[in-house]
Amino acid sequence: MTIDPNRTDLAPHGPHRQELDPTDAVELKDESAAPPEQPEQKRPDSPVIQKAIDDLICECAPAEKESFRIKLVRDLVTTALKLIPDGRDTGELKLMTAAMKELRYAYRVFGAYPEPHKVTIFGSARTPEDHTDYVAAVEFSRMMAEAGWMAITGAGDGIMKAGHEGPGRASSFGVAIRLPFETTANTVIDGDDKLIHFRYFFTRKLMFLSQSEAVVCFPGGFGTMDEAYETLTLVQTGKASMIPIVLVEGDGKESNYWDGFIRFIKDELLSRGWISPEDLNLFYFAKDPADATRHVLQFYKNYHSSRYVRDDLIIRIKTPLSDDAVATLNDEFKGLVKKGNITQRGPYTEESDHLDLPRLAFTHTRRQFALVRKLIDRINELSTAAG
Repeated sequence: MTIDPNRTDLAPHGPHRQELDPTDAVELKDESAAPPEQPEQKRPDSPVIQKAIDDLICECAPAEKESFRIKLVRDLVTTALKLIPDGRDTGELKLMTAAMKELRYAYRVFGAYPEPHKVTIFGSARTPEDHTDYVAAVEFSRMMAEAGWMAITGAGDGIMKAGHEGPGRASSFGVAIRLPFETTANTVIDGDDKLIHFRYFFTRKLMFLSQSEAVVCFPGGFGTMDEAYETLTLVQTGKASMIPIVLVEGDGKESNYWDGFIRFIKDELLSRGWISPEDLNLFYFAKDPADATRHVLQFYKNYHSSRYVRDDLIIRIKTPLSDDAVATLNDEFKGLVKKGNITQRGPYTEESDHLDLPRLAFTHTRRQFALVRKLIDRINELSTAAG
């Protein structure tokens, strides 16, 4: 028989499943044999579900009550609940679940050591122990440990082992990646509670940068180049905290690695306009391990930390600057200021930590972060001159 395509009483099964000769709609008297109807799906952000989430959070953390931390956890749970109606497949759910578990565990490990400054050391896993780069990495990490710092490396051999050998097991963190050809950590950190194994590079990289106050790069391969460029990119774009980024190598004929790296940046990136001249301030090529140590420690001579409140960049310092020094900063770095001036002041009402420290604050243009790096150097220089 022929079905009129304009009929509106056909069941919506698609173009290849048309109902044949349907009867007029009638009300069924008995539906007991049919499966129960599914209730209308509730949105995770509906008031009912949000209350259930709040009740659950209160059961797990009754002391927190209503706080910003509770809001963040509520948002996290709500986002997780949205994944199923979103239709995410098993692989995507596994990735997000594993990443969250990795991050939570890593933050717990690092959270047990909140006070010591930490330096992340990048470099090749293939560097022999008798190579001058290896010797330099041992010397540098040892000097940083003597200054009270802890070292973070990828936990493998080569430069990573050297970065643990200098400070020793007690002052080392291992941030390892599971690879088919690298199944064990180096002998210094293997078995330590501060050794963390990651499945994903992106979660591992996050811990490298979020937990360190300096990044020091020794010669290496693709992985080292990836880590060095990503660190530079994140700091250049303001997506990571301003930290010293130092390039170091051993002495002798076998070590002239960073000369080629810097030459490429100047000849191929700067000359073409792909980076700005001030971006060269983002890294420092150290003469030797002692020079690298001095450079990192000098960065924190008076500079403490920084944060934003809206568009205002707040630079916390350990000791106040003179009025003349603040005037010098306004004269030399006015290009960073969107409006007003660089002022020395106390904490903003929005701040809750390090309230005892003086601040240098200004409305930032949110550009030229490499000049912010130079500003911090100048703050430290002016502090030294005053001292």
